[in-house]
Amino acid sequence: MPAVTLKAHWNGERILLDEPYALPPNAPLMVTVLPPSAADRVDDWTTAAKLGLARAYGDDEPDYAPADVAK
Repeated sequence: MPAVTLKAHWNGERILLDEPYALPPNAPLMVTVLPPSAADRVDDWTTAAKLGLARAYGDDEPDYAPADVAK
């Protein structure tokens, strides 16, 4: 499964995704808690991350399978 960034929020009992996304049972997750002032900048961080990845990997870049990545 590829790594993705999903917007979510804490409702006081559970972490809820802000948009639907199919997650398989027991999928490993990494949660980052943002300070309230950073919540307004999430879109900026997402855009910056996408631009950085686009610069790092060109359109002619081969697809890498998990087996291609050293552990």
